[in-house]
Amino acid sequence: GTVSNWTKIPPPLFKKVVIVLIDALRDDFVFGSKGKQFMPYTTQVVEKGTSYSFIAEAKPPTVTMPRIKALMTGSIPGFIDVIVNLNSPALLEDNLIWQAKTAGKRIVFYGDDTWVKLFPKHFVEYDGTTSFFVSDFTEVDDNVTRHLDRVLKRDDWDLLILHYLGLDHIGHMTGPNSPLVGPKLHEMDNILKKIHVSLLSKEEASLPNLLVVCGDHGMSETGSHGGSSEGEVHTPLLFISSAFEKRSGPLTQPELVQQTDLASTLAVGLGLPISRNSVGNLILPVVGGKTMREQLRFMHLNGYQLSRLLQENTPAYEKDPGYEHFKTAEKSHGNWIKLYLEGNNSEILLNLGKKVLKQYLEALKTLSSSLSRQVAQYDMYSMMVGTVIIMEVLLLLLLSVPKALSSRAEFEVPLFPPLFSLLFYLMCLMLCAVHVIVCTSAESLCYFCSMSWLTAVGVMMLISALMCGILSAIAKVFENSRLPLKNPVVSSSSWSEIDVLILAGTIGHVLSLGASSFIEEEHQTWYFLINTLCLVLCQELCRSNFLLKECDPQHSTTVKQNFDCTGEASKCKNIDIPAAGSSKLGKAASSAEFIKGSDKWISLASPWIILICCRLLRSLNQTGVQWAHRPDFGHWLTSSEHKSELSFLTAVSLLMIFFLVQRRCSLVSKIAVALGLLGVYSYRAAIGNIIYPWQHDSKDISKRFVYVFVLGIIITGTKELLKSQVISADSSVKSTGLWEVYSGLVLLAALLFRPHNLPVLVFCLLIQTMMTKYIWRPLKFDAAQITIMHYWFGQAFFYFQGNSNGIATVDVSAGFVGLESYVEIPAIFLTAFATYAGPLLWAIHLLCYLSSEVSRNSAAVGHGCFCYALMRSIPVAIYIVLVTGLRYHLFIWSVFSPKLLYEGVHVFITAAICLFFTAMDQNHSHKVQD
Repeated sequence: GTVSNWTKIPPPLFKKVVIVLIDALRDDFVFGSKGKQFMPYTTQVVEKGTSYSFIAEAKPPTVTMPRIKALMTGSIPGFIDVIVNLNSPALLEDNLIWQAKTAGKRIVFYGDDTWVKLFPKHFVEYDGTTSFFVSDFTEVDDNVTRHLDRVLKRDDWDLLILHYLGLDHIGHMTGPNSPLVGPKLHEMDNILKKIHVSLLSKEEASLPNLLVVCGDHGMSETGSHGGSSEGEVHTPLLFISSAFEKRSGPLTQPELVQQTDLASTLAVGLGLPISRNSVGNLILPVVGGKTMREQLRFMHLNGYQLSRLLQENTPAYEKDPGYEHFKTAEKSHGNWIKLYLEGNNSEILLNLGKKVLKQYLEALKTLSSSLSRQVAQYDMYSMMVGTVIIMEVLLLLLLSVPKALSSRAEFEVPLFPPLFSLLFYLMCLMLCAVHVIVCTSAESLCYFCSMSWLTAVGVMMLISALMCGILSAIAKVFENSRLPLKNPVVSSSSWSEIDVLILAGTIGHVLSLGASSFIEEEHQTWYFLINTLCLVLCQELCRSNFLLKECDPQHSTTVKQNFDCTGEASKCKNIDIPAAGSSKLGKAASSAEFIKGSDKWISLASPWIILICCRLLRSLNQTGVQWAHRPDFGHWLTSSEHKSELSFLTAVSLLMIFFLVQRRCSLVSKIAVALGLLGVYSYRAAIGNIIYPWQHDSKDISKRFVYVFVLGIIITGTKELLKSQVISADSSVKSTGLWEVYSGLVLLAALLFRPHNLPVLVFCLLIQTMMTKYIWRPLKFDAAQITIMHYWFGQAFFYFQGNSNGIATVDVSAGFVGLESYVEIPAIFLTAFATYAGPLLWAIHLLCYLSSEVSRNSAAVGHGCFCYALMRSIPVAIYIVLVTGLRYHLFIWSVFSPKLLYEGVHVFITAAICLFFTAMDQNHSHKVQD
């Protein structure tokens, strides 16, 4: 007509819309064999009904809250949403729910309370259920379904959203191949049938209703999610409505669309504006039943919204291929309108319309792809400030190495002296000036600029003080280098093979973090390093027992003295060797013939035994990305037909853990350990992981055993931790307390580990015992070398557990062991402990070992603490610089970001460990030669 109406929102296409979101619904659960078997009604509708089916691709991180944001806003959420997922704040970004509420639509919601947190005061009626209590498979869905009959009979709503969590919880606890998955899918099928039949019965002639079935993410082969494997990112997306044509002909493979496309499609379907930041495309088949003019109008609205978003985010938007394609399509659209208004209804008009639609589709696809790459806006100023502080701290640590590893173990950061220097104030003024300039000229939101001025000035002062401290430390290094050496003989030292390996391994690992493939398969790096370490240790043992003895007549005396120390240490309570063998060891050590005894051959064999243990552990859990899908021994054990084998392995593993742990415990603690391990077996039998050897149908009794175990943890852990804090002249009291705290942590790990992973804990304790008795004590390594060996083995055991640098391998179910309901703080603590159990147990063992070695001086614990902090700081600091430089890398969200999250959490845990080291290091100021 004479007046253009293209800016007006088109009328809605559907009267009522029901969105059924089934958490962790993989595409093969609907379109594969499981769908045909357990979801017959849905399969029938997909194959022969009035529906359109697609496979929606979700972007990582594939966890619930970011996926809900993507579905409702059409934008790609940031990776920080993985953490925010635990306690979702209100969504302030333009979204479909807000648009619907503004347009007067009445929205009803039942299900995951993440929606209620994201969209507060948007629903006229809602009932939220917590999504984190993963051991609940039934009630969490029954709480949604109980409202269904009542709400479907009513007409006082326009949009109904149902979010079912049961399938996701089953995946977390038992995996996608669990026998529980089938009945749950059948339950969902019955619910979809009920909703569909109800919508059809209430339809009016004017507008049809729409049922949308989707998943927020899928699940991996282990049942978890968060990563970017095909099972996690591919979810079904079904549109079911009487407005569509009935399907006919052979069934084809569903078309792949983006999960963000749903927001644009539903906005058009409900007659709402498309969300401002949406990068999604309109799914054309859903509006395919409308006239050509309406279809072109819908496509133009979507293209116009995407082109505006491109203009806001790209200065040179006119040169973007997507923008050029859109302008071409828009021009063709104008020509088509002219022909249409002239009353030309020939086939030429129809063909031209199809051509314009094709142009629009190509333009939308290019625009969306371009925006998906560019919309990720980085707050570079805040990132640079954080990076500068981290690099300054690393530099201070490196400059402090000579003093920190001296006999006094001094580590002082000179932050207060610079406060009185002119340089400090000049730097503060300069940094504050830069801060003002950046914050006043910044066009986009900046986190650091949004802080209060007091906080910002405090950060500037910290940066200035650290810089002054670094300059002061450098000046001291140069000053000391000019002074003549007091004892040139002592200061000259040669590098051993172990030192070269440690340096080369650390540098190699840090450099490997710049490649996505090395991050995906980082476990291979650590496996290689510990295998090489074992070979070097074997060489050292051979040299110590054979070569040096022949070359050096005094060597037999040295070896005798080394084992004399072992014998002397074995007389104390705080030993790390079996009490039963102490007398034998003492007798052997009293004679020079010791090196010809059986212990010598066990010592020589120990590196090879450790290599065999590591090889067996590698077969237990396939991890990484490239080979994660391959079957491993863990999968074989967890299959339902091998439950008796798993039960036997669990029982043997728990007995081995008791044997390896109880040697360092008092009688009361031994009883607590025994009861605790019995509780572990009973708990796992109660929830169906393993079988009872003595009785069945006793779940109530078994549940109580878990609390007996918790009592054991309190007895062995808390009591002895308090005892270890008592300042006593007798170091054995502190050492005994530390070993019992360590035993308590081992018991906690035994409870949280899945049954098939218990051999990891057994081999961890076995390797620690062997290395202590047969490698570290005889070879008399210094505290720094032993610390780095502990760190390397801790990293390897992180991957032996089945962990990787992908979010999907986090075992969320560990956070709910023994809990009857979701409690946030314990759940987070237990999940973090279960994930990082390997590094944690090796770090605490290091503290126990260094404290219990009577032949070492008190500075050994200080050396261990410093080296452990340094080993963690170097890769983290370098990785932050690398990941900042690679922020536009193709795999930044799927590979580099999850790794950064793991590194961040590991730094917090390391900080806690170092605080514990410092608290236990009460005599660090003694001047005793290490």
